[in-house]
Amino acid sequence: MDEVAVVILNYNGRAFLEQFLPGVLAHSEGHPVYVADNASTDDSVALLTSRFPAVRLIRLSDNLGYAGGYNAALRQVPARHYILLNSDVEVTPGWIMPLLRLLQRHPRAAACQPKIRSFRRRSELEYAGAAGGYLDYLGYPFCRGRLFDTVEEDRGQYDDERPVFWATGACLLVRAEVFTQLGGFDADFFAHMEEIDFCWRLQRAGYEVWYCPNSVVYHVGGGTLHESNPRKTFLNFRNSLAMLYKNLPAGRVFATIFTRLVLDGLAGVQFLLKGRWRDTLAIIRAHGAFYGWLPKLRRKRTDLPAGTERLYGRSIVWAYFAQGRKTYARLEKA
Repeated sequence: MDEVAVVILNYNGRAFLEQFLPGVLAHSEGHPVYVADNASTDDSVALLTSRFPAVRLIRLSDNLGYAGGYNAALRQVPARHYILLNSDVEVTPGWIMPLLRLLQRHPRAAACQPKIRSFRRRSELEYAGAAGGYLDYLGYPFCRGRLFDTVEEDRGQYDDERPVFWATGACLLVRAEVFTQLGGFDADFFAHMEEIDFCWRLQRAGYEVWYCPNSVVYHVGGGTLHESNPRKTFLNFRNSLAMLYKNLPAGRVFATIFTRLVLDGLAGVQFLLKGRWRDTLAIIRAHGAFYGWLPKLRRKRTDLPAGTERLYGRSIVWAYFAQGRKTYARLEKA
């Protein structure tokens, strides 16, 4: 069994594989690199077999999304630790060992992420991960180094190693035993929010999630769905409600979900005023899908402790838009 395996989930990402896979192979320090192909319709598999024979290829028969795809792929990877890596990530020399050593130093740490910088604006932190993720009590995610659309330049202000609420799925090191113990990602999510749901469940089970500043990677981001894609809007809004329902303690579910539904409605009005009516329809569809999921979600609620102590106890929406707190440092001083 390998100590660490790097696993890239691919769906029609030939261009990203061609661009970034050579660097992953060069800087993986002797650890095996897998590519799990999520039933791509481009020539990704042909590229892998002809150009990258060192890669261990896993072929999935259907596109199972990020969540289901990784669940199916990782069952075929014999390793003590998995590194889940997006195909649009550029790694750097020595990126693996700081992550692994962090987990070795902290026995309760079951997952961690590196510092994520932007591939296109290389001095900036990257939107989907930055210096570790957090969640406010209404389920809105944010990062150290990124609040909504405000992304900070990396000046070393987040070079401290610390626990966080969630680690990005763009580059995630996780103990294989714990991943299996928790049943992996929620495959019903398909894509978006599944890593936050997983990290929340992980903490409810008594483990920790960490951020490691001594490992740095560069992420393109938005490689599969553009930020204004109604499909992405649907998945984010539906999965966010489902995650809250699954993980909040019983006494807080109704009030929190009701507040979120109201705020989602306001977001839909804003989309409509901007001419993005397809996104407004996506929110309506997301709410309908959430209601349809309720019987299944009730069965997914467990008797684990609530694990809300690391939630940001205030509204990030209010702090950002009403109070003008645009950086994580200003949130800490609130």
